[in-house]
Amino acid sequence: MKIEERQIGDVTMVTVSGDITGGDVRLKDKVRSLLQQGRLKLLVDLGGVAYLDSAGLGELVQSYVTAKNQGGSLRLLRLTKRLKDLMTITKLANIFESFDSESEAIASFGAGVSM
Repeated sequence: MKIEERQIGDVTMVTVSGDITGGDVRLKDKVRSLLQQGRLKLLVDLGGVAYLDSAGLGELVQSYVTAKNQGGSLRLLRLTKRLKDLMTITKLANIFESFDSESEAIASFGAGVSM
């Protein structure tokens, strides 16, 4: 798994590529680090994720809960069909806000963001 970040106004985009599996806690650690830096608006781009196992899904949920508990917000961008199906089957589609468009996702965070 590869993780990159970039700042768009007050939104931090975290782009993930590769596989997200249970033994790899880099995404969860990245989210925790960003929250500690006061970056509370997080957008996770999963367009480059080929595979997400159940433990990896748990890491994603844990990241969401951590963000929420610290007053932040974590949203998802560019879910593949496979990931959309997984979110629907697990009922997580009702929990995570997800977007296909980067501009819509960024706009969903509200004021403080300029493109």
